[in-house]
Amino acid sequence: MTGNRYHDPVVETLARSDLDTLIDERIRLTVRYAKEHSPFYRRWFERHNIRPEAIRDHEDLRDLPIISGATIRRYQPPHEQEFCFKSVPWEAVFTVNETSGTSGIPKSFFLTWEDWERYAEKYARLFVSQGFEAGDRVVVCASYGMNVGANTMTLAARDIGMAIVPEGKCTFPVRVMEQYRPTALIGSIFKLLRLARRMEAEGHPPEDSGVKRLVVGGESFAPESRRYLEEVWGCPVYNSYGSTEGTMCGECTRQAGLHVPEDLVHFDLYDPGMNRFVHDGETGRLVYTTLLAPGKRAGTLLINYDTEDTCSVVSRERCDCGRTHMRIASPRREAETIRIGDIALNRVDVEAAVFAPENMAHLNGEYEAFIYGGDEAGETILRVSMECFDPARVDADEIKETFLAALLRSVPALSGAYEDGSLQILCSVAPPGGLELHRAPGRPKRIVDRR
Repeated sequence: MTGNRYHDPVVETLARSDLDTLIDERIRLTVRYAKEHSPFYRRWFERHNIRPEAIRDHEDLRDLPIISGATIRRYQPPHEQEFCFKSVPWEAVFTVNETSGTSGIPKSFFLTWEDWERYAEKYARLFVSQGFEAGDRVVVCASYGMNVGANTMTLAARDIGMAIVPEGKCTFPVRVMEQYRPTALIGSIFKLLRLARRMEAEGHPPEDSGVKRLVVGGESFAPESRRYLEEVWGCPVYNSYGSTEGTMCGECTRQAGLHVPEDLVHFDLYDPGMNRFVHDGETGRLVYTTLLAPGKRAGTLLINYDTEDTCSVVSRERCDCGRTHMRIASPRREAETIRIGDIALNRVDVEAAVFAPENMAHLNGEYEAFIYGGDEAGETILRVSMECFDPARVDADEIKETFLAALLRSVPALSGAYEDGSLQILCSVAPPGGLELHRAPGRPKRIVDRR
C-alpha cells in the first residue's frame, strides 16, 4: 500500500493498555454528558436508580439496562411530543437523519457538525486502511437521502484527497465508468454484481475497468459471495459495517476482521439472554455505546444500545497492518435469522450455499428463500429459488445437489432435521429477473418466514 498507512497514526496504533484507559475515560464523559443533556437518559437514570458517577469503566455498563430501536421510536413523535434522545438545542443541530424504517417507523437522529466530523473520521480511517489515497476516484452507490452513510463517506474523502462521484444508486450509465475511470466503487454485493453484468453486456469487462478495490456495506455477506465478486471485478473486496447510529468500522487490506474505532465507539457482546458478556471468539449480540472526547457533544448519543446484530471478536491483538484497535467478524442481522426448531438459519448461510463455486458458472447470484410450515406438525419447508443465466441449459438437479451439500456444510445442525424429513429443502432455478424480490417495493428481502 502506498501513501500514508494510517489516517491518525497515534490513535490507531495506541497500546492496548492505553486504549483501554482511554475507553473508560470516555465512558465516564459520555455518561455524564447524557445526564446533563439528554432528556431520555436523565429520566432513565432516575427511573432505574442509576448514579451516573458510579459508572467508572466499561465493565460497569453491564449494570445498566439495555435499550433498543423500539425504545428510540417510543420516545419520539408520534408517541411523545418531543424527541427525547435529542441532546442539543435545535440551533446546534446540523442535520436531521433517519434510519431506513425497514423494521417500522424510522428512528430519528440529530447530528451536530461535531458528529459529522466524527463519522467522517471513522470512514477516513477505514478508507486509508484499505489503501485509498489522494487522487482516487470513488463512485458511491449508497443513498444520499436521510441515511447518513454516503454523506459522511463523501466528507471523509475531503481529508484524503479522493474525488467522489456521488451516484447514490448503481443504475448509473456505464459511460460513467468509461469517462471518469473510477479507481474504486462503494455499494452492496448485489448492486456491484448487477453493474458488472451491465458492463459486460455493453462490451466493457469490469476486470478491465481500472477499479482497484470495492468496498461493500449495507448488508452482511458470505465469504463465498465476496470471492465471487472479487473474481468478477478482478480486485479486492473490503467489508464495512455502519449505521446511522454511528457504528462505522471496516476491514483493512489484510481482510482479517473489521477494525472498530475504539476511541469513538464502544462495543460489548452479550449472550442470548443479554445477561453477560461473551468471551472473545464467541458469538454475541452487539451492544453499542457512543464515546465522547473531553469538551465534545453529540446531537444524539446512545448507551447500551442493542443493534440487533450478532458477531464475535476476532482479536484484540495488534493486526499485521499495525493497528491495535480490536477486530470483529462481519455482523449478522438478527432480523435475517430464522428459527427452525432450535436451529438458527441466517440469510448469510443460505447465501454461502447459493454462491458455491461449482454453481457459479451457471448462476448470476440472485436468490430468495421462503420458510413455510408443512402439512404435519413440526414440519418445515425451506424453498430456495436461484437465478441462472439460461435455465434451459442447466441441470437443475445438479444445482440443487450442490446447493444442498453446501448448505448442510454451512449449518451442520440442519442435517438431522433434513434426514428425518421434518425439514424439506426445495430448490428451483429461475431466469434473470424471475424472482419475486424484483417486483417487491423497497429493499429486497432475501429470506422470508411465511409460517
